[in-house]
Amino acid sequence: MLQSLTGNSCVRLIQSNKSAWYFLFLVLGYILYLIFGAVVFSSVELPYEDLLRQQLRGIKRQFLQEHKCLSEERLERFLSKALEASNYGVSILNNASASWNWDFTSSLFFASTVLSTTGYGHTAPLSDGGKAFCIIYSVIGIPFTLLFLTAVVQRIMVYSTWRPIMHIHTHWGLSKPLVAVVHATLLAVVAVSCFFLIPAAIFSALEKNWNFLESFYFCFISLSTIGLGDYVPGEAFNQRFRELYKLGITVYLLLGLIAMLVVLETFCELQQLKQLRKMFYLKKEKPQDRLTIMEHDHLAFSSMPDGTVNSPQEDKTEPFVDFPVLTSPGACIITH
Repeated sequence: MLQSLTGNSCVRLIQSNKSAWYFLFLVLGYILYLIFGAVVFSSVELPYEDLLRQQLRGIKRQFLQEHKCLSEERLERFLSKALEASNYGVSILNNASASWNWDFTSSLFFASTVLSTTGYGHTAPLSDGGKAFCIIYSVIGIPFTLLFLTAVVQRIMVYSTWRPIMHIHTHWGLSKPLVAVVHATLLAVVAVSCFFLIPAAIFSALEKNWNFLESFYFCFISLSTIGLGDYVPGEAFNQRFRELYKLGITVYLLLGLIAMLVVLETFCELQQLKQLRKMFYLKKEKPQDRLTIMEHDHLAFSSMPDGTVNSPQEDKTEPFVDFPVLTSPGACIITH
């Protein structure tokens, strides 16, 4: 008997806090996913890092043996300076790009990566003034970019998602959730083809050292705004039409980012995903709950002396505030 009562109370406790339990499982799942990623990356990449370290140490020892007049300390200072300059996009190699990193088209490309929060990191401001301006520019520009992208995506969604779904649902009589799923799938296929597969083929043809996988990897890392910076187009030695190429990449990144946001917003509008999100959200307070709270408050105040609180009839007949109420857009304003 006692065990059954305890079991029933536990079941009622779990059912009354479903959202909290779902949220707890979501947090635990996300932590486990992070750990899983760390384990896989470490097991895959650590052997390659160790091999590269051994190769570099071997090359360094061989160089010092062939040049005994050069001390290891002087070589270390030289390499430190060269690596520091390389972190700012300046290379001392003869086959490095002869173009400047801060001409207009390169600066425009850098500004677009900053405002879109992609941030490849292949170039960075050198001066204190440039770093300070980058902070101010980003503080203003990133919210401005979010506003711009939201407005653009909302207008595109009208013609790419909402109207086609309603047209098919109305004229063909198909189920609206089914139409939305099929439409979202087709839209994702078109977006992947136009902004991943075709650009990857173009980049693999234009960039001599990139294969198709590396080009596809660049497209995904860029349009997902991860921006690792290990692959940046237009940085090859004697790149032809470099300014025009950089400008085209900037336009591609902006259009691709808009397309990805349209696809993501289309999937977020699916009824199935909305129901999934509701599992982890806090429930909104319903009008019935507010009415119950008001009734409890009234019962609590009813024990107070007469005259300290109004009667229910007075509450119903006398409004709390006397101000105009707008019933609907374009409707007349009704005053109490």
